[in-house]
Amino acid sequence: MTDERLRAVWDLSVPVVRAEAGRHEYDGHLQDLSADGVRKGLARLPATPGDAPASTDELHLSIAENALRVTFGELEMHRRDPYLHLANLELPNYDRDHSPEEVRRAARHAHLAGWPAAIDVAISTLDLVSAPVARSLLGPAAWLAADVPQAEPALAGPALAAHARLMAYLNRVADGGDPDGRLGAAGLARLMGAAEGVDLDLGRLARDAEAERERLLGLLAEACDRLRPGATPARLLPDLLADHPAPAGVLSETRDLVAETIAFTRAHHLVPDLDGECRVGPTPAARRWVKAMMTWAAPDEPDCPSWYHVTLPEDDWPPERVAEWMTIFSRTVLPAVTVHEVAPGHFAHGRVLRRARTPVRRTLHSVAFMEGWAHYGEEVCLELGFRADDPRFGIGVALEALVRLTRLRCAIGLHTGAIDLAEATRFFVEDAYLAPAVARSEASRGLFDPTYGRYTWGKLVLRAARERARARAGFSLPAFHAELLALGCPPLAVVEHVFG
Repeated sequence: MTDERLRAVWDLSVPVVRAEAGRHEYDGHLQDLSADGVRKGLARLPATPGDAPASTDELHLSIAENALRVTFGELEMHRRDPYLHLANLELPNYDRDHSPEEVRRAARHAHLAGWPAAIDVAISTLDLVSAPVARSLLGPAAWLAADVPQAEPALAGPALAAHARLMAYLNRVADGGDPDGRLGAAGLARLMGAAEGVDLDLGRLARDAEAERERLLGLLAEACDRLRPGATPARLLPDLLADHPAPAGVLSETRDLVAETIAFTRAHHLVPDLDGECRVGPTPAARRWVKAMMTWAAPDEPDCPSWYHVTLPEDDWPPERVAEWMTIFSRTVLPAVTVHEVAPGHFAHGRVLRRARTPVRRTLHSVAFMEGWAHYGEEVCLELGFRADDPRFGIGVALEALVRLTRLRCAIGLHTGAIDLAEATRFFVEDAYLAPAVARSEASRGLFDPTYGRYTWGKLVLRAARERARARAGFSLPAFHAELLALGCPPLAVVEHVFG
């Protein structure tokens, strides 16, 4: 393994390694996502090796390299997926305290100065984007410019003009582009599978998901009956989801939950040596299309606070939209979301990543493992008795799991053509009990984030690995978690290799 190989992967993954891995030599620089830039980047990757990798790190790196070949070479997602270009433009990374303010300000200015050229590249490169995908990204694209007017006029003017060109282009495609937004079964399987180093069988994954759905529906019904004997989820959930703090009180209740989940994770040794500071605040404007997210102190940057961001309603929303959106902060759902985002989920995982032994483990992150770990942690906490005297936590865990499961079902359905966006929205309402506004947001995400079924997939793989490890002599949950997380954030094939 060479530094040149790792650098070639980083150079083709700039927004991710800058924000999630903490490689701040990329601050102020935008990735060249033009056809020529991508072609040159791919040419720096080594030929696909014929021999079996000599170590788990070698396997991890080889999978990352092949995933880039599939994403940019085989599927040409830089021509199909505007979100790759939108992520390249994002500015919130410079708001965190990972380096002195003046250094971050200079990098932010350099980044913003690069917007016009990067946006022109996006417009010229995105020749395969479909109307449904463009339409689904109009909101996230519009939010990107929220903080730009605060910049110096010499920077803000050209950046906003370029952003207007991007929005005009996306609107033209949304109105008159190719109506077929599908990747197809083969394309979706390749995109998901290559990132994890497996030949993915979508049919088998769908069958596994259906079995998981039945289990979760049973878990939900049992928890509802425990809270109110004889009550069905359909009768009980509207009242539970309407029980939430006022928007002004969400951050305070969330901070209390952060302290509670961290204390529980430490008491049960669910991750080794949990340290660090996790703060709570509103989601940065550029990312307000997500309901909640963790921005961690990245593995390769100086230590700084991590941020658990939650997205509160806008001041100009009508009351009915506010009421629908606030269901995601109900006292039934928010504890499970916080376990996922904070501990033993993303925040705790991020703290362990900072101590990973190698740069491959610290900087190359499988999203299926990352999200699968946080999702797996929700049910681990339920099994170990988190809020054991309150059945609402079990209801929240089941509901969040049904949302992730519906994502998988809708991703497969949308990209194989089995369902359309209206049907996907209905599935989120009927199967995951989401309010219509939230359901529409979730369904639309499946168009521009076709692999968002990886939450459930990753959870199922980690749960199976735990059961295999349980057969070993001397098994303990803390020891299994320590061994698993020592791998960093590996592709699922590495998990199968180590715990197979």
